[in-house]
Amino acid sequence: MRNWHLLMSGVVMLSVATTAIASGQDQLPGHAQGAEILQVNTRQDQIDNIGDLVYHQVKSVRSVRQLHMSLLVPRTNDLKPAIIYFPGGGFLSAERDKFIAMRLALAEAGFVVAAAEYRTIPDIFPAPVVDAKAAVRFLRQHASEYGIDPARIGVLGDSAGGWLAQMMGSTNGDKSFDKGDFTDQSSDVQAVATLYGISDLRSIGEGFPDAIQKVHQSPAVTEALLINGAAFREFAGASVTDEPEKALYASPVGHLKGVKPPFLIMHGSSDTLVSPEQSANLYNTLKKAGNRADYVLIEGAEHGDYRWYQPEVITRVTHWFRQVLGEPAKSKSQSAADPDASL
Repeated sequence: MRNWHLLMSGVVMLSVATTAIASGQDQLPGHAQGAEILQVNTRQDQIDNIGDLVYHQVKSVRSVRQLHMSLLVPRTNDLKPAIIYFPGGGFLSAERDKFIAMRLALAEAGFVVAAAEYRTIPDIFPAPVVDAKAAVRFLRQHASEYGIDPARIGVLGDSAGGWLAQMMGSTNGDKSFDKGDFTDQSSDVQAVATLYGISDLRSIGEGFPDAIQKVHQSPAVTEALLINGAAFREFAGASVTDEPEKALYASPVGHLKGVKPPFLIMHGSSDTLVSPEQSANLYNTLKKAGNRADYVLIEGAEHGDYRWYQPEVITRVTHWFRQVLGEPAKSKSQSAADPDASL
């Protein structure tokens, strides 16, 4: 009997509490009978997408070509590190809208994330490097507008974009590629992440079958076109092996003397387009010189297959950049103080 009274007492108390909660919800502005009440905790910052910024103009006799980047900007008062993503495309295209999951993850981690196009074939080296350097200088010039810490800028690229990211890190301090606007700003970068990238244009097919080796000896292969240009008038075209010194200068491994920024090097063990030896050789050279380099070989991964879009890869890249570039720093940046500034 006593237990029955205790049970009934508990039922009455629960009923009263439920009625109190219900009556409190009834007083919410906009309440309607049958509405679902959802409480949301704010633990994720708003991220603004700023598209089609012109970061560089390439002027010729009869035209001006505008190069664009897009930005993902966490709307916070923090002073944020920045990362520029350079897309791959076999030196033939630079479609910057790829890897959106990776870029969003980096933005959610507190980075300002740019995605930049660059000149490709038929433009020849050093055009892509000139463009990439301009992208870094642009971010430094406008750092206060987007809450960027100009002392912490990293680069990320896949395939040919990985080659470009590597060129950026390996040519720190070399001002010969700085052309265009804002040349008073440094184009040096503080971190490099490269996914199945090209480190040596002379040996992209290293270890591959003879038929593939023959392709890379052709004057028509894309790395030869990048270095030497297409056949025209009296020029019959040239292969990479025709001028190996020129190919070396256009390769990251040709610029590895001296201190380099930290590198995260990732490659797939089953890559049949860019030899995994490219990344292994880059890693070994950097380590031998005393530089920081982290090497991740993804078992069974092909060149740009779906493994590269999985959470394990995205998390590895994000954590590495946070470790190397550091966390966003608390600061009253102009863009965060005014929610509408530059947005």
